[in-house]
Amino acid sequence: MASTIIINPATGEKIAEYKRITLNEAKEKIDQSRIAYNVWKQKTFQERAKLISKLATILEENKEEYAQLATREMGKTIVQSRKEIEKCAWICRYYADNTKDLLANEIVKTEASKSYVTFQPIGLILAVMPWNFPFFQVIRFAVPALMAGNIAVLKHASNVQGCAFALEEAFTKVGFPSGTFTNLNIDSKLVKDIIEDKNIRAVTLTGSEPAGRSVASIAGQNLKKTVLELGGSDAYIILDDVNMEEVTNMATFGRLQNNGQTCIAAKRFVVLDKIYDEFLALFTKKMKAAKMGEPTDEETYYGPMARKDLRDELHEQVLKTIAQGGKLVLGGEIPNRKGAYYPATILADLMPGMEGFDNELFGPVASVIRAKDDAHAVELANNSMFGLGSGVFTGNKVRGEKIALQLEAGNSFVNKLVVSDPRLPFGGVKNSGYGRELAAYGIREFVNIKTIWID
Repeated sequence: MASTIIINPATGEKIAEYKRITLNEAKEKIDQSRIAYNVWKQKTFQERAKLISKLATILEENKEEYAQLATREMGKTIVQSRKEIEKCAWICRYYADNTKDLLANEIVKTEASKSYVTFQPIGLILAVMPWNFPFFQVIRFAVPALMAGNIAVLKHASNVQGCAFALEEAFTKVGFPSGTFTNLNIDSKLVKDIIEDKNIRAVTLTGSEPAGRSVASIAGQNLKKTVLELGGSDAYIILDDVNMEEVTNMATFGRLQNNGQTCIAAKRFVVLDKIYDEFLALFTKKMKAAKMGEPTDEETYYGPMARKDLRDELHEQVLKTIAQGGKLVLGGEIPNRKGAYYPATILADLMPGMEGFDNELFGPVASVIRAKDDAHAVELANNSMFGLGSGVFTGNKVRGEKIALQLEAGNSFVNKLVVSDPRLPFGGVKNSGYGRELAAYGIREFVNIKTIWID
Protein backbone atom coordinates (compact mmCIF):
# COMPACT_ATOMS: atom_id res chain seq x y z
CA MET A 1 0.00 0.00 0.00
CA ALA A 2 1.37 3.39 -1.01
CA SER A 3 2.04 5.99 1.64
CA THR A 4 2.21 9.76 1.89
CA ILE A 5 5.55 10.77 3.41
CA ILE A 6 5.76 14.18 5.08
CA ILE A 7 9.11 16.01 4.94
CA ASN A 8 9.88 18.96 7.19
CA PRO A 9 10.97 21.66 4.66
CA ALA A 10 13.15 23.36 7.26
CA THR A 11 15.31 20.29 7.90
CA GLY A 12 14.66 17.89 5.03
CA GLU A 13 13.82 15.17 7.56
CA LYS A 14 10.89 12.77 7.42
CA ILE A 15 8.38 13.62 10.15
CA ALA A 16 5.35 11.43 9.36
CA GLU A 17 3.91 8.82 7.05
CA TYR A 18 0.24 8.27 6.23
CA LYS A 19 -1.22 5.29 4.41
CA ARG A 20 -3.07 6.25 1.25
CA ILE A 21 -6.47 4.73 0.66
CA THR A 22 -7.50 2.92 -2.52
CA LEU A 23 -10.17 4.08 -4.94
CA ASN A 24 -12.60 1.53 -3.54
CA GLU A 25 -11.97 2.74 -0.01
CA ALA A 26 -12.48 6.33 -1.12
CA LYS A 27 -15.77 5.44 -2.79
CA GLU A 28 -16.93 3.67 0.36
CA LYS A 29 -16.28 6.87 2.30
CA ILE A 30 -18.20 8.86 -0.31
CA ASP A 31 -21.14 6.46 0.02
CA GLN A 32 -21.09 7.09 3.76
CA SER A 33 -21.07 10.82 3.10
CA ARG A 34 -24.09 10.46 0.85
CA ILE A 35 -25.96 8.80 3.71
CA ALA A 36 -24.83 11.60 6.04
CA TYR A 37 -26.19 14.18 3.59
CA ASN A 38 -29.72 12.83 3.91
CA VAL A 39 -29.54 13.64 7.62
CA TRP A 40 -27.46 16.80 7.55
CA LYS A 41 -29.58 18.64 4.97
CA GLN A 42 -32.58 18.35 7.32
CA LYS A 43 -30.78 20.21 10.11
CA THR A 44 -31.83 23.77 10.82
CA PHE A 45 -29.44 26.69 10.50
CA GLN A 46 -29.43 26.92 14.29
CA GLU A 47 -28.42 23.26 14.67
CA ARG A 48 -25.61 23.62 12.14
CA ALA A 49 -24.45 26.91 13.67
CA LYS A 50 -24.20 25.32 17.11
CA LEU A 51 -21.68 22.77 15.83
CA ILE A 52 -19.75 25.32 13.74
CA SER A 53 -19.44 27.55 16.83
CA LYS A 54 -18.06 24.60 18.77
CA LEU A 55 -15.57 24.02 15.97
CA ALA A 56 -14.35 27.62 16.41
CA THR A 57 -13.78 26.89 20.09
CA ILE A 58 -11.88 23.67 19.33
CA LEU A 59 -9.64 25.55 16.92
CA GLU A 60 -8.90 28.24 19.48
CA GLU A 61 -8.27 25.79 22.30
CA ASN A 62 -5.84 23.78 20.17
CA LYS A 63 -4.30 26.75 18.35
CA GLU A 64 -0.72 26.05 19.37
CA GLU A 65 -0.90 22.35 18.47
CA TYR A 66 -2.39 23.08 15.05
CA ALA A 67 0.01 25.95 14.40
CA GLN A 68 3.04 23.83 15.21
CA LEU A 69 1.72 21.10 12.90
CA ALA A 70 1.29 23.50 9.98
CA THR A 71 4.77 24.93 10.53
CA ARG A 72 6.35 21.47 10.61
CA GLU A 73 4.59 20.31 7.48
CA MET A 74 4.88 23.33 5.15
CA GLY A 75 7.34 25.69 6.79
CA LYS A 76 5.45 28.89 7.50
CA THR A 77 6.58 30.85 10.52
CA ILE A 78 4.94 29.87 13.79
CA VAL A 79 3.65 33.42 14.26
CA GLN A 80 1.78 33.27 10.96
CA SER A 81 0.54 29.73 11.64
CA ARG A 82 -1.13 30.93 14.83
CA LYS A 83 -2.80 33.76 12.93
CA GLU A 84 -4.07 31.26 10.37
CA ILE A 85 -5.84 29.25 13.07
CA GLU A 86 -7.32 32.42 14.53
CA LYS A 87 -8.69 33.34 11.12
CA CYS A 88 -10.26 29.90 10.80
CA ALA A 89 -12.16 30.48 14.04
CA TRP A 90 -13.31 33.88 12.74
CA ILE A 91 -14.76 32.29 9.60
CA CYS A 92 -16.59 29.70 11.69
CA ARG A 93 -18.20 32.36 13.83
CA TYR A 94 -19.05 34.59 10.87
CA TYR A 95 -21.06 31.87 9.14
CA ALA A 96 -22.55 30.55 12.38
CA ASP A 97 -23.87 34.05 13.06
CA ASN A 98 -24.87 35.09 9.53
CA THR A 99 -25.89 32.12 7.37
CA LYS A 100 -29.55 32.36 8.34
CA ASP A 101 -29.62 35.87 6.86
CA LEU A 102 -27.30 35.10 3.92
CA LEU A 103 -29.54 32.24 2.77
CA ALA A 104 -32.90 33.69 3.81
CA ASN A 105 -35.72 33.33 1.32
CA GLU A 106 -36.08 36.33 -1.00
CA ILE A 107 -39.66 37.37 -1.64
CA VAL A 108 -40.32 38.50 -5.22
CA LYS A 109 -43.55 40.30 -6.04
CA THR A 110 -45.30 38.80 -9.08
CA GLU A 111 -48.89 38.07 -10.07
CA ALA A 112 -48.64 34.86 -8.00
CA SER A 113 -50.22 34.78 -4.57
CA LYS A 114 -46.72 34.03 -3.33
CA SER A 115 -43.40 33.77 -5.12
CA TYR A 116 -39.90 33.67 -3.73
CA VAL A 117 -36.35 32.40 -4.20
CA THR A 118 -35.02 29.82 -1.76
CA PHE A 119 -31.50 28.44 -1.37
CA GLN A 120 -31.18 24.69 -0.88
CA PRO A 121 -28.14 22.40 -0.56
CA ILE A 122 -27.04 20.29 -3.53
CA GLY A 123 -25.09 17.48 -1.87
CA LEU A 124 -21.45 16.42 -1.67
CA ILE A 125 -18.85 19.07 -2.53
CA LEU A 126 -15.34 17.89 -3.37
CA ALA A 127 -12.53 20.27 -2.45
CA VAL A 128 -9.04 19.90 -3.92
CA MET A 129 -6.95 22.06 -1.64
CA PRO A 130 -3.32 23.33 -1.59
CA TRP A 131 -0.64 23.22 1.07
CA ASN A 132 0.12 26.91 1.55
CA PHE A 133 -2.68 27.57 4.06
CA PRO A 134 -3.38 24.00 5.18
CA PHE A 135 -6.09 24.87 7.72
CA PHE A 136 -7.54 28.10 6.36
CA GLN A 137 -8.13 26.94 2.78
CA VAL A 138 -10.11 23.95 4.04
CA ILE A 139 -12.16 25.93 6.56
CA ARG A 140 -12.87 28.60 3.93
CA PHE A 141 -14.59 26.00 1.76
CA ALA A 142 -16.00 23.61 4.35
CA VAL A 143 -17.74 25.93 6.78
CA PRO A 144 -20.02 27.74 4.30
CA ALA A 145 -20.67 24.47 2.46
CA LEU A 146 -21.74 22.75 5.69
CA MET A 147 -23.76 25.71 6.90
CA ALA A 148 -25.68 25.60 3.61
CA GLY A 149 -26.50 21.95 4.27
CA ASN A 150 -23.95 20.37 1.98
CA ILE A 151 -21.32 17.73 2.77
CA ALA A 152 -17.56 18.43 2.63
CA VAL A 153 -15.24 15.92 0.94
CA LEU A 154 -11.56 16.91 1.05
CA LYS A 155 -8.65 15.92 -1.14
CA HIS A 156 -5.82 17.83 0.52
CA ALA A 157 -2.24 18.32 -0.69
CA SER A 158 -0.13 15.28 0.13
CA ASN A 159 2.53 17.22 2.06
CA VAL A 160 0.01 18.48 4.66
CA GLN A 161 -1.92 15.31 5.41
CA GLY A 162 -1.27 15.74 9.12
CA CYS A 163 -3.27 18.98 8.96
CA ALA A 164 -6.00 17.26 6.95
CA PHE A 165 -6.42 14.47 9.49
CA ALA A 166 -6.27 16.97 12.37
CA LEU A 167 -9.19 18.84 10.82
CA GLU A 168 -11.17 15.65 10.30
CA GLU A 169 -10.57 14.76 13.95
CA ALA A 170 -11.68 18.25 15.03
CA PHE A 171 -14.99 17.92 13.16
CA THR A 172 -15.53 14.54 14.83
CA LYS A 173 -14.73 15.90 18.30
CA VAL A 174 -17.27 18.67 17.85
CA GLY A 175 -20.01 16.16 17.13
CA PHE A 176 -20.57 16.45 13.40
CA PRO A 177 -22.32 13.31 12.09
CA SER A 178 -19.96 10.70 10.63
CA GLY A 179 -19.32 11.42 6.94
CA THR A 180 -20.22 15.11 7.14
CA PHE A 181 -16.56 16.09 6.73
CA THR A 182 -14.29 13.48 5.14
CA ASN A 183 -10.61 13.55 4.27
CA LEU A 184 -9.58 11.34 1.34
CA ASN A 185 -5.86 10.63 1.45
CA ILE A 186 -5.66 9.44 -2.15
CA ASP A 187 -3.13 9.66 -4.95
CA SER A 188 -3.79 12.70 -7.14
CA LYS A 189 -4.25 10.33 -10.08
CA LEU A 190 -7.54 9.23 -8.53
CA VAL A 191 -9.09 12.71 -8.41
CA LYS A 192 -10.66 12.17 -11.84
CA ASP A 193 -12.49 9.07 -10.58
CA ILE A 194 -13.74 10.93 -7.51
CA ILE A 195 -15.05 13.85 -9.57
CA GLU A 196 -16.86 11.38 -11.80
CA ASP A 197 -18.52 9.63 -8.84
CA LYS A 198 -22.28 10.15 -9.15
CA ASN A 199 -22.52 11.32 -5.53
CA ILE A 200 -20.16 14.28 -6.03
CA ARG A 201 -22.24 17.27 -7.11
CA ALA A 202 -19.64 20.03 -7.45
CA VAL A 203 -15.92 20.72 -7.13
CA THR A 204 -13.92 23.59 -5.71
CA LEU A 205 -10.18 23.87 -6.29
CA THR A 206 -7.50 26.21 -5.06
CA GLY A 207 -4.21 25.59 -6.80
CA SER A 208 -2.24 25.98 -9.99
CA GLU A 209 -3.59 26.95 -13.38
CA PRO A 210 -2.84 23.50 -14.92
CA ALA A 211 -4.63 21.77 -12.03
CA GLY A 212 -7.59 24.09 -12.49
CA ARG A 213 -7.82 23.36 -16.21
CA SER A 214 -7.71 19.62 -15.56
CA VAL A 215 -10.35 19.61 -12.81
CA ALA A 216 -12.66 21.97 -14.72
CA SER A 217 -12.40 19.82 -17.82
CA ILE A 218 -13.33 16.62 -15.97
CA ALA A 219 -16.13 18.32 -14.05
CA GLY A 220 -17.45 19.92 -17.23
CA GLN A 221 -17.63 16.57 -18.99
CA ASN A 222 -19.74 15.39 -16.07
CA LEU A 223 -21.89 18.55 -15.90
CA LYS A 224 -20.69 19.46 -12.42
CA LYS A 225 -20.16 23.02 -11.30
CA THR A 226 -16.70 24.23 -10.33
CA VAL A 227 -15.23 27.15 -8.46
CA LEU A 228 -11.55 27.78 -9.19
CA GLU A 229 -9.11 29.98 -7.28
CA LEU A 230 -5.88 29.71 -9.21
CA GLY A 231 -2.57 31.54 -9.39
CA GLY A 232 -1.91 35.22 -9.24
CA SER A 233 0.81 37.68 -10.16
CA ASP A 234 -0.58 40.53 -8.16
CA ALA A 235 0.50 44.01 -9.16
CA TYR A 236 0.82 46.76 -6.59
CA ILE A 237 1.08 50.25 -8.03
CA ILE A 238 3.29 52.62 -6.03
CA LEU A 239 2.36 56.24 -6.74
CA ASP A 240 4.63 59.24 -6.25
CA ASP A 241 2.80 60.62 -3.19
CA VAL A 242 3.37 57.74 -0.78
CA ASN A 243 5.02 57.59 2.61
CA MET A 244 8.07 55.62 1.47
CA GLU A 245 8.87 54.18 4.88
CA GLU A 246 5.37 52.77 5.30
CA VAL A 247 5.01 51.49 1.76
CA THR A 248 8.33 49.63 1.77
CA ASN A 249 7.39 48.02 5.09
CA MET A 250 4.16 46.76 3.55
CA ALA A 251 5.92 45.72 0.35
CA THR A 252 8.44 43.65 2.30
CA PHE A 253 5.77 41.89 4.35
CA GLY A 254 3.55 41.48 1.30
CA ARG A 255 6.27 39.69 -0.63
CA LEU A 256 7.66 37.56 2.22
CA GLN A 257 4.42 36.65 3.99
CA ASN A 258 3.93 32.87 4.15
CA ASN A 259 7.50 32.60 2.86
CA GLY A 260 6.37 34.23 -0.38
CA GLN A 261 3.94 31.41 -1.14
CA THR A 262 0.58 33.16 -1.31
CA CYS A 263 -1.70 33.50 -4.32
CA ILE A 264 -2.52 37.09 -3.36
CA ALA A 265 1.00 38.04 -2.29
CA ALA A 266 2.43 41.27 -3.62
CA LYS A 267 4.49 39.97 -6.53
CA ARG A 268 4.89 42.78 -9.09
CA PHE A 269 5.64 46.29 -7.85
CA VAL A 270 4.82 48.86 -10.51
CA VAL A 271 6.54 52.07 -9.40
CA LEU A 272 6.26 55.53 -10.91
CA ASP A 273 9.50 56.72 -12.46
CA LYS A 274 9.77 59.75 -10.16
CA ILE A 275 10.26 57.60 -7.05
CA TYR A 276 11.50 54.35 -8.63
CA ASP A 277 15.13 54.59 -7.47
CA GLU A 278 14.16 55.70 -3.97
CA PHE A 279 11.66 52.84 -3.61
CA LEU A 280 14.09 50.25 -4.94
CA ALA A 281 16.88 51.33 -2.59
CA LEU A 282 14.77 51.27 0.58
CA PHE A 283 12.88 48.12 -0.46
CA THR A 284 16.20 46.36 -1.05
CA LYS A 285 17.46 47.43 2.37
CA LYS A 286 14.40 46.04 4.12
CA MET A 287 14.23 42.80 2.15
CA LYS A 288 17.90 42.21 2.94
CA ALA A 289 17.31 42.86 6.64
CA ALA A 290 14.39 40.40 6.88
CA LYS A 291 15.53 37.37 8.86
CA MET A 292 15.36 34.05 7.04
CA GLY A 293 15.54 31.11 9.42
CA GLU A 294 13.99 28.29 11.37
CA PRO A 295 10.20 28.82 11.20
CA THR A 296 9.66 27.86 14.85
CA ASP A 297 11.85 30.80 15.92
CA GLU A 298 9.55 33.63 17.03
CA GLU A 299 11.94 36.19 15.50
CA THR A 300 12.08 34.63 12.03
CA TYR A 301 10.57 36.83 9.32
CA TYR A 302 10.32 34.10 6.70
CA GLY A 303 11.20 30.42 6.60
CA PRO A 304 11.81 27.78 3.92
CA MET A 305 9.69 27.09 0.91
CA ALA A 306 7.36 24.11 1.20
CA ARG A 307 9.42 21.69 -0.90
CA LYS A 308 12.84 21.61 -2.53
CA ASP A 309 11.44 20.97 -6.00
CA LEU A 310 9.37 24.16 -5.71
CA ARG A 311 12.45 26.06 -4.55
CA ASP A 312 14.45 24.77 -7.51
CA GLU A 313 11.69 25.70 -9.99
CA LEU A 314 11.59 29.22 -8.56
CA HIS A 315 15.37 29.53 -8.91
CA GLU A 316 15.12 28.53 -12.57
CA GLN A 317 12.58 31.31 -13.08
CA VAL A 318 14.96 33.81 -11.48
CA LEU A 319 17.83 32.72 -13.72
CA LYS A 320 15.60 32.89 -16.80
CA THR A 321 14.50 36.41 -15.92
CA ILE A 322 18.11 37.54 -15.54
CA ALA A 323 19.02 35.97 -18.88
CA GLN A 324 16.16 37.91 -20.46
CA GLY A 325 17.58 41.22 -19.21
CA GLY A 326 16.16 41.54 -15.72
CA LYS A 327 18.47 43.07 -13.12
CA LEU A 328 19.28 40.98 -10.04
CA VAL A 329 19.39 43.45 -7.15
CA LEU A 330 19.29 41.07 -4.19
CA GLY A 331 19.46 37.34 -3.47
CA GLY A 332 19.10 34.87 -6.31
CA GLU A 333 21.41 32.18 -4.91
CA ILE A 334 20.41 28.90 -3.27
CA PRO A 335 21.90 28.93 0.24
CA ASN A 336 24.25 26.19 1.36
CA ARG A 337 22.11 24.78 4.18
CA LYS A 338 19.63 22.02 4.91
CA GLY A 339 16.03 22.54 3.93
CA ALA A 340 14.16 24.22 1.09
CA TYR A 341 15.36 27.75 1.81
CA TYR A 342 15.52 30.53 -0.77
CA PRO A 343 16.65 34.07 0.08
CA ALA A 344 14.65 37.26 -0.32
CA THR A 345 15.28 38.21 -3.93
CA ILE A 346 14.60 41.33 -5.99
CA LEU A 347 14.49 41.47 -9.78
CA ALA A 348 14.33 45.02 -11.14
CA ASP A 349 13.75 46.82 -14.46
CA LEU A 350 11.39 44.07 -15.61
CA MET A 351 9.32 44.39 -18.75
CA PRO A 352 6.60 42.37 -20.50
CA GLY A 353 8.04 39.22 -22.05
CA MET A 354 10.31 38.47 -19.09
CA GLU A 355 9.59 35.44 -16.92
CA GLY A 356 9.38 37.50 -13.75
CA PHE A 357 6.86 39.85 -15.35
CA ASP A 358 4.66 37.38 -17.21
CA ASN A 359 4.45 34.43 -14.82
CA GLU A 360 3.79 33.85 -11.17
CA LEU A 361 6.85 33.68 -8.89
CA PHE A 362 5.58 31.58 -5.99
CA GLY A 363 8.25 32.28 -3.42
CA PRO A 364 10.22 35.16 -1.84
CA VAL A 365 11.06 36.90 -5.12
CA ALA A 366 9.85 40.42 -5.96
CA SER A 367 9.56 41.93 -9.44
CA VAL A 368 10.03 45.70 -9.67
CA ILE A 369 8.75 47.52 -12.75
CA ARG A 370 9.13 51.15 -13.83
CA ALA A 371 6.08 53.14 -15.00
CA LYS A 372 5.98 56.58 -16.66
CA ASP A 373 2.70 57.76 -15.13
CA ASP A 374 -0.60 56.56 -13.66
CA ALA A 375 -2.01 55.40 -16.98
CA HIS A 376 1.15 53.50 -17.85
CA ALA A 377 1.14 51.89 -14.41
CA VAL A 378 -2.41 50.61 -14.94
CA GLU A 379 -1.44 49.32 -18.38
CA LEU A 380 1.52 47.40 -16.94
CA ALA A 381 -0.49 46.04 -14.02
CA ASN A 382 -3.21 44.76 -16.35
CA ASN A 383 -0.67 43.27 -18.77
CA SER A 384 -1.02 39.86 -17.16
CA MET A 385 -2.88 36.62 -17.78
CA PHE A 386 -3.75 36.64 -14.07
CA GLY A 387 -6.28 38.70 -12.18
CA LEU A 388 -6.60 37.68 -8.55
CA GLY A 389 -5.46 40.56 -6.34
CA SER A 390 -4.12 44.04 -6.94
CA GLY A 391 -3.31 47.14 -4.96
CA VAL A 392 -2.54 50.83 -5.05
CA PHE A 393 -0.41 52.75 -2.57
CA THR A 394 -0.98 56.49 -2.54
CA GLY A 395 -1.35 59.52 -0.32
CA ASN A 396 -4.55 60.43 -2.16
CA LYS A 397 -7.44 58.00 -1.61
CA VAL A 398 -9.51 59.48 -4.45
CA ARG A 399 -6.63 58.93 -6.86
CA GLY A 400 -6.15 55.44 -5.48
CA GLU A 401 -9.81 54.47 -5.84
CA LYS A 402 -9.85 55.73 -9.43
CA ILE A 403 -6.93 53.44 -10.26
CA ALA A 404 -8.31 50.49 -8.25
CA LEU A 405 -11.48 50.56 -10.36
CA GLN A 406 -9.36 50.19 -13.51
CA LEU A 407 -7.40 47.15 -12.35
CA GLU A 408 -8.41 43.81 -13.86
CA ALA A 409 -8.61 41.70 -10.73
CA GLY A 410 -11.14 40.17 -8.39
CA ASN A 411 -9.74 42.21 -5.50
CA SER A 412 -8.28 45.72 -5.54
CA PHE A 413 -7.12 47.28 -2.28
CA VAL A 414 -5.98 50.85 -1.66
CA ASN A 415 -3.23 51.39 0.93
CA LYS A 416 -3.58 47.86 2.27
CA LEU A 417 -2.30 44.44 1.25
CA VAL A 418 -4.97 42.19 -0.25
CA VAL A 419 -6.51 39.81 2.28
CA SER A 420 -9.47 37.45 2.23
CA ASP A 421 -12.22 38.50 4.63
CA PRO A 422 -15.33 36.39 5.35
CA ARG A 423 -17.49 39.49 4.98
CA LEU A 424 -16.36 40.08 1.37
CA PRO A 425 -16.31 37.85 -1.73
CA PHE A 426 -12.95 36.47 -2.80
CA GLY A 427 -11.87 35.19 -6.22
CA GLY A 428 -10.28 36.12 -9.52
CA VAL A 429 -10.73 36.79 -13.21
CA LYS A 430 -8.79 35.76 -16.32
CA ASN A 431 -6.47 32.82 -15.62
CA SER A 432 -6.84 33.29 -11.88
CA GLY A 433 -10.10 31.37 -12.03
CA TYR A 434 -13.79 32.01 -11.60
CA GLY A 435 -16.50 31.89 -8.99
CA ARG A 436 -16.29 33.34 -5.51
CA GLU A 437 -15.65 32.18 -1.98
CA LEU A 438 -16.76 33.80 1.27
CA ALA A 439 -19.55 36.27 2.07
CA ALA A 440 -23.03 35.82 0.57
CA TYR A 441 -21.61 35.28 -2.93
CA GLY A 442 -19.44 32.39 -1.77
CA ILE A 443 -22.04 30.49 0.19
CA ARG A 444 -24.44 30.73 -2.77
CA GLU A 445 -22.01 29.10 -5.21
CA PHE A 446 -23.01 25.60 -4.12
CA VAL A 447 -26.73 25.84 -3.52
CA ASN A 448 -29.80 25.29 -5.66
CA ILE A 449 -31.14 28.81 -6.23
CA LYS A 450 -34.73 27.66 -6.47
CA THR A 451 -37.85 29.53 -7.55
CA ILE A 452 -41.09 28.83 -5.68
CA TRP A 453 -44.37 29.96 -7.25
CA ILE A 454 -47.76 29.59 -5.59
CA ASP A 455 -50.64 30.63 -7.83
